[in-house]
Formats: sequence, structure tokens, C-alpha cells
Amino acid sequence: MNDTISLIMNHRSVRKYSDRPVSQEQLEAIVASAQMASSSSNVQAYTAVAVTEPELKNRLADLAGSQAYIRECPVFLVWCADLSRLKKASETHAPEAKSYEGAVENFVVATVDAALAAQNAAVAAESLGLGIVYIGGIRNEIEAVSEALGLPDYVYPIFGMCVGYPDPQHGAGIRPRLPLEAVLHMNGYRPEQNERGVEAYDETSVRYLTERTGGQRTSSWSQQMAGKLTSPARLQLKDFLERKGFLSE
Repeated sequence: MNDTISLIMNHRSVRKYSDRPVSQEQLEAIVASAQMASSSSNVQAYTAVAVTEPELKNRLADLAGSQAYIRECPVFLVWCADLSRLKKASETHAPEAKSYEGAVENFVVATVDAALAAQNAAVAAESLGLGIVYIGGIRNEIEAVSEALGLPDYVYPIFGMCVGYPDPQHGAGIRPRLPLEAVLHMNGYRPEQNERGVEAYDETSVRYLTERTGGQRTSSWSQQMAGKLTSPARLQLKDFLERKGFLSE
């Protein structure tokens, strides 16, 4: 263990923030750290939109399912996959050639690039004593979110990230993860490791959830995942992405 690994291993989602502001210098350091994440072929196909205006945060909070911590956090970062810069480069330097900004491969590259950058930002924020929580709920009303932020074609919002100083009165524990053997398979995929890992994790997750909710929720991880996969969610995404220029090839 070292300080970096210790910081990562103590990550927790923060859903309650103090009134202490995040400085512009801190914000810029966080996003500059994000930029140092690995990027496929150096495309850097992402943009972070920092939202600090209360009215806009309120609007995004409503669109994301009325999540109060979006309103309360000093900075709400919206991480976007962004192929618009690449399309402009193609139009400028190869105007006669067919370009493939709408290809599924480039959609995957941009999405992965944004996720890698965001996780760098999360670690950087936590190193400064700040807390974060990812917000997938911005995809609930993804078209309205896109309009609210003025996102052009070939840009789509993947997730949000609340950033701020944790409220010391509302500490949250560290959520246990799957056993390492379930996710670390040596020299080939081992289905039996998944089975053992999930069985053990179900027991752990029941204990964690029962304690966290005071017995109001007692479902296992695999039960929760079964419920998630059998409940349709955000099925409008494919049409939205195609209208934005993605997934055309």
C-alpha cells in the first residue's frame, strides 16, 4: 500500500455537501488531472461542462430525478463524449475524404476516453479533500439535458459528477465490492470464479444493505442486478444518439 492506493481504496460516494466553495484553482487542477488520463490515439474526445449557476443546477437536478445533491454541491461536472472537434479537424484537413465520426468504434472511443478522464478527476478531487458522486440520472432526460447545456451534434452527456466538500454530519461508509477473484481472472476467463465470487458477495451485500438501511432493504447484489436487467430504462438513448450523429456506421 502507498498513499495513492490508500486514497483510492477509501473512495466513497458523497451525497451531502458543506457550504464551503470549490475554488476555480481547484476546479482547474481537477480537470487538468483528468486530461492526463490515457486517450485512444490521443483523440481526447471528451468535454467537461462545469455547472455552478444555481438555476442551471436546479434544472439539471430536476431532469436527473430531483436529486438534491446536484443542487447542493458547489460544482456539478457533466462529462460528455465529444467527437465534434474531430469532425472539425476532418473537415479542415481532409474535406474531400469520407469521415467516420459516426462510427460505433469512435462512439466507444469517445465514451471510454470520457470515463477515464472522469475517474482521474475523481481521484484528484479526493486528494484535495473533496468528495464526489457520479450521476447517471442525467441520461433520464438526455435530450433536455443536452439542450440545457447547448451541446452540439457529435456530443452527448454520459454522466454528471457532484464535487464539493463532504458534510461531516453525513458520512457514508465504503460500499463493499465483489471479491477480487470474481474480477481478476488469470490467463483466461474462469466462470467458476464468478460463481464463487457472486455467492460470497451476495452474503456480504445483504449484511451491508441491512445495516445501512436499518433492515428496510435486505436484497442481495444478484437480486438487485436481476431487478435492474429486467426493468427497462432509458430506452430512448439509441434514438437520441443517432440524432446526434453517433452510431451511423
